[in-house]
Amino acid sequence: MTDSIATFMTDDHQRCDHLLAACEQAVSGGDWTRLAEQTKGFSDALIGHFDMEEQILFPELVAVSPRASGPTGMMTMEHGQMRALVEELEEAVDEQDAEGCLGILETLHLVIQQHNSKEEGILYPMAEENLGDQTPHILNRLQAA
Repeated sequence: MTDSIATFMTDDHQRCDHLLAACEQAVSGGDWTRLAEQTKGFSDALIGHFDMEEQILFPELVAVSPRASGPTGMMTMEHGQMRALVEELEEAVDEQDAEGCLGILETLHLVIQQHNSKEEGILYPMAEENLGDQTPHILNRLQAA
């Protein structure tokens, strides 16, 4: 177990990245059943990550540091964009549209990397700096989510 919000959330980013890579491999292999399973796993992990941030981390951070509302608002907006891309991916998988899947996966890969870089470089350090004694409680909530 980690005692750092930044480490826990970054590790979860990496877990989602691995699941995205599995989707990319599955679409390249043309196995639609496997791709549907991989897409479901990726979608659940990514949306679960967003929910942890939006329902636990961001509100706690903004409560102690109102200046965090700008960055958390931007991240939440980007979450919405990625949620829409995941829905498009699920539709492309249902339609067995390999070209569409590849394009959406490529876009998701780029958007997620840029997004994660901002969270890991700005938001998570801000959380570490501002949450102080609340960190263990918040981390327990994140780990239980």
